[in-house]
Amino acid sequence: MAETEQVDETKRAAKEAARAERRAARLARHIGAFAKRHGGAEGQLANLGRPGTRIVLVGEDGGWGDLVAPSHAVALSAAEKAGLTLHETFDGELAAKVRTGPYEWSRMAGIQIGGRTAR
Repeated sequence: MAETEQVDETKRAAKEAARAERRAARLARHIGAFAKRHGGAEGQLANLGRPGTRIVLVGEDGGWGDLVAPSHAVALSAAEKAGLTLHETFDGELAAKVRTGPYEWSRMAGIQIGGRTAR
């Protein structure tokens, strides 16, 4: 019986690894598409705790976005597959590249003063 359980566990682990690989490849395609639209991209991985890891993307043109991976390992694999330059923190040089527009400013102002957020 123990041998059967070990085989089942090995199969389950292989399925999980294949699933993680597919997720990383899909995220890498999204990162690549973002980089293509924005003239290149850099990023930072932010731990979200149990939900996973956020991949914060900043384009060379100042555009920004994010993706969520189910784990840090998947996020790191996706970033590596896409050739994304990663920063340890989201401050200084990386943060200075972000360009916000009227939507972000009105949304932030609405949140700060307790009013409505942007439409």
